Amino acid sequence: MRNARYMRCHCIINNNNKNFKTMPKVKTNSGAKKRFRFTGTGKIKRHHAYHSHILTKKTKKQKRNLVHQTLVDGANLKQVRDLLCLR
Repeated sequence: MRNARYMRCHCIINNNNKNFKTMPKVKTNSGAKKRFRFTGTGKIKRHHAYHSHILTKKTKKQKRNLVHQTLVDGANLKQVRDLLCLR
């Protein structure tokens, strides 16, 4: 029941006041929607961390390399796909 908090059940009420449950809606995590993008082949891209503040002690090369996007690692792919409801 780990994903129960992402699902909401909507009921349809007929004339006899009986509740007929429909399939629950699966909600995409709104934070994950903003942080991940897809490549043309379906892989998931992400931004590098450590590029928002405390930049004075980082070298130019470090900051330049943090600008680029990279792919989500295989170890984290299952969790990211769960957040994006892609299973």
